Amino acid sequence: MISSYITLQDVHFHAFHGVMPQERSVGGDFLLNLRVGYSLSAAMESDSLEDTISYATLYELVAGEMRIPSKLLEHVASRIANAIISVYPEISSIDLEIVKQNPPMGADCAGASVEIHLINDKTLE
Repeated sequence: MISSYITLQDVHFHAFHGVMPQERSVGGDFLLNLRVGYSLSAAMESDSLEDTISYATLYELVAGEMRIPSKLLEHVASRIANAIISVYPEISSIDLEIVKQNPPMGADCAGASVEIHLINDKTLE
């Protein structure tokens, strides 16, 4: 198998990230997409949760970090990635997008986002 992934798609959160005081007190709506690179070969054969990454655990890690207010989405994204790697050091990559829906910048847009792509160098050895 060349590559395989576990994903969380369009996960909605109400959180308190932002620079503006209103964002920190009232909060806002966020949409999150996550793709974690991980070999699914063993799980495809065994049908055992022990041979894969639990998407429920991934969600709990993400939700825990989304509950911690930050000024910048970049900081939130970094914390989420670090939390995932600390629990699942064997993952090969993380693709993460966090969208702030209806951001307070006077524009008529669906959202503003940060997107990161990380390669776990430790799995390349």
